[in-house]
Amino acid sequence: MLNFRLLLVFLSVLVLALFAASLLIGPAGLGVGTSLRALLAGQGEAAVLVMREIRLPRALLGLMLGASLGLSGAAMQGYLRNPLAEPGLIGVSSSAALGAVIALQSGLAAAVALALPLMALAGAVLSVLLLLALAGARGASLTLILAGIAISAFAGALTSLVLNLSPNPYAAAEIVFWMLGSLSDRSFTHVWLALPFMALGWALLAPLGRGLDALTLGEDAAAALGIRLSRLRLALVLGTASCVGAGVAVAGAVGFVGLVVPHLLRPAVGARPGRLLPASALGGAAMLLAADIATRLIAPERDLKLGVVTALVGAPLFLHLIYKTRKDGVW
Repeated sequence: MLNFRLLLVFLSVLVLALFAASLLIGPAGLGVGTSLRALLAGQGEAAVLVMREIRLPRALLGLMLGASLGLSGAAMQGYLRNPLAEPGLIGVSSSAALGAVIALQSGLAAAVALALPLMALAGAVLSVLLLLALAGARGASLTLILAGIAISAFAGALTSLVLNLSPNPYAAAEIVFWMLGSLSDRSFTHVWLALPFMALGWALLAPLGRGLDALTLGEDAAAALGIRLSRLRLALVLGTASCVGAGVAVAGAVGFVGLVVPHLLRPAVGARPGRLLPASALGGAAMLLAADIATRLIAPERDLKLGVVTALVGAPLFLHLIYKTRKDGVW
């Protein structure tokens, strides 16, 4: 228990340090003193605009999105008892992306300020309703996975169709760049739009620790311990959809966070899914904040996309973890 508490303290300090770095690093070239005075005391009109309207909402969204992806990934892996599971498995990411793509292609995003995130949220909601209709409230884990894969494939095919039939190359380019994921040019409007949905997701996923711990013994044993699997499954689906759908709506598709972070932290929590939930939330926030800082440092003049950085870091790391676990005979 002491080691677990130390891990949470370490991750919390790391998140706070990266959050502070996210506020202080940027192309504006503001000094630490100037940045703090602008943020805390409101001194300097230009500096206040940069700190309060650009960097602060961007850092908050990075914190919220990273925690949501890490928590969702840990919950999904715990429920399916598979370290390769990730939040997009139930098709919410692809469906939310489809809604956003339709908003961009139709010109609705240009006409209405919040059309893009609202259409993405609508796509996420429709995917959840379709998933529950296909898998059912009492469906088995395999049914849930198959339904999610089918929805994800169908939404991906429709997205490709929209891109393929797009008569406007500029709209197609905008769609592709949006799907790479980014936190740049986000405001408090995006924060307040995503926060209620993410908070709902956190409230649904955080209490699942006991049920996920019981599931390590098998579904029959979990049911014998008093775990209502249908309720747990419903909370998992709705919580993951709320977190991931809101994240895609405001930041685009950002991959590998929900896949890699729980896998990295699992040995440190004794492979207990209940403990992995808070650790992965903090670890996801740290990874996303670090990746967003890297986009500003690596190519500040090119607007390097967040999803590109997480994939470049996450994919090789995950391949290494697969090789290591296979070599150790874990799988």
